Amino acid sequence: MRKINGIGPKAGTRLETLGIHTIGQLAQADPALLIKQFGQSYGAWMHEAAHGRDGREVVTYSEPKSISRETTFENDLHPVRDREQLSRIFTDLCVRVAGDLQRKGYAGKTIGLKLRYDNFKTVTRDRTLGRADAGRRRDTPRRRRMPETRAARPAHPAARRARRRAEQDWRSSAR
Repeated sequence: MRKINGIGPKAGTRLETLGIHTIGQLAQADPALLIKQFGQSYGAWMHEAAHGRDGREVVTYSEPKSISRETTFENDLHPVRDREQLSRIFTDLCVRVAGDLQRKGYAGKTIGLKLRYDNFKTVTRDRTLGRADAGRRRDTPRRRRMPETRAARPAHPAARRARRRAEQDWRSSAR
């Protein structure tokens, strides 16, 4: 029954203490028992959900909250020694996201950078612009300045072919 979206671990445990272990058992349960144990709204919803009934409208499209591009590096890149190469890669990701924003008619106000090391340690930096931008302006010194961080060394500096992920993330807003 935990496969029903909306029934989490706590509700699942409570259902199990009532002897309800499957969706079929939940469907056969007395709605009054579910309402007594979980409240009017949630108990009635559980019973309906177990029968596959949901009166909510099906939503097939929603506006994206972010638009991003990412890449996985095949070899270790050091944040200081390989700064020029990293800068080119990040600029390319930014240009590609800007193109996506323009094609889709969005403008972004916050630029985010996420760097994930092979041990899954993640470093993030965000910069919010004064106004939304669809990426039409060409590169300027101000746009190149991302928040700086001290060079963070990977936890396993000798590891080769480390999986690192850099994601340039724009939290978009409709124009």
